[in-house]
Amino acid sequence: MQIGSHVLNNQLILAPMAGITDQPFRVLCRQFGAGLAVSEMLASNPALRDNKRTLLKANHSGENGLRSVQILGTDPAQMADAALFNQARGADIIDINMGCPAKKVCAVAAGSALLKNEDLVAKILDAVVKAVDIPVTLKIRTGWDAENRNAIKIAQLAENIGIAALTIHGRTRACKFNGEAEYDTIQQVKQNVSIPIIANGDITSPEKAAFVLNYTRADAVMIGRGAQGKPWIFQQILQFLSEKTYDNPSLAEIQTTMQQHLEQLYRFYGDTMGVRMARKHIGWYFEPLGKLPISQKNALYQTEHPSQQLALVNAAFHFFNHEQATE
Repeated sequence: MQIGSHVLNNQLILAPMAGITDQPFRVLCRQFGAGLAVSEMLASNPALRDNKRTLLKANHSGENGLRSVQILGTDPAQMADAALFNQARGADIIDINMGCPAKKVCAVAAGSALLKNEDLVAKILDAVVKAVDIPVTLKIRTGWDAENRNAIKIAQLAENIGIAALTIHGRTRACKFNGEAEYDTIQQVKQNVSIPIIANGDITSPEKAAFVLNYTRADAVMIGRGAQGKPWIFQQILQFLSEKTYDNPSLAEIQTTMQQHLEQLYRFYGDTMGVRMARKHIGWYFEPLGKLPISQKNALYQTEHPSQQLALVNAAFHFFNHEQATE
C-alpha cells in the first residue's frame, strides 16, 4: 500500500475518530500492527489553532511512523492554509474530511455535506493539493443519500486534481451509522480510478476485513469502531490474512493492554481529564467480557482518581476471572 511516496507497512489503517483516535490510542493501535493511524479531525479555522483541545488533537509526540493529519472545513483558502500549517508542524500526509455525517458538522456544510456541492469539492481539493508538497488524501461517503450516490464522480474528480488516495465509507450521509455498510459502490469506484482506494465501514473482525479486501479489490481497509476496545484487531487481521486463523487475547492480556492504555491517557491529558477520557474506553473493553455488579460498575465510572480507576479496573478483571472459572 502506497500513498504518494510513502510505503505503508501493511494495508490496515486506523480511522480518524473524534474524541477517540488521540495520541495514546494511535500509539497503541500501531503497536498492534496498524500500518497508518490518522489523527482526529482538526478544524481549518485558524482561530481554533491555539485552543487547548485542538493542541491535544494535533499532538503527535512519541509516535513512530507516518503522521496523517485530517482537516475539516468548507473554505478552500482556509483549508489550504490549514494543510500548510500542519505540514510545517510535521505532517507527512494531509487527509481531507468529506465523510463525517455528524449533524453539527453538516450543519455548516462541512464533512459529508460537501458531497452535495461538487464544484466546491473541486475547489477545496485543488487548493489543498497545490498548497503542500506532501500527499493529500480524501475521505468520503458513497454519496448524500441512496438516490444521490456520486462517489465515482467525486473519485474521478479527486484523481484528476492529484489526490493520492481515497477512503470510502460504505454508507451515504443520510445513513449516518445506521444499517449495514454496502461495498458495491466501493468496488465500482475501484474499477473506475487508478489511485489507491481504502474501504471503510463495519470492518469489525478479521473475517470481515478479508471479505471486504477480496470483494472490493480495495488497496487497504480502514478500521474505526471495530478497534474500539479491540486495538489488537490489527494484529488479528494480519494473522488471519496470512494464516487463515488468529488468536484471541486472554483476560490477562486484555488487562495488561487496558492498564497500558489508561496510564498513557493519564500522562497525555493529566489526571482529571485522563480519567474521564478513559471511561468510554473501559466500557468498550469490558462490553464483550460480561456485566459487572451495578455497585462495582457505578464506582468504576464515577471515580475521578487515576489510581482508584486502575484499582477498580483490576478488581473488575478479578470478577471476570472468577466468573469465567465458575462457568
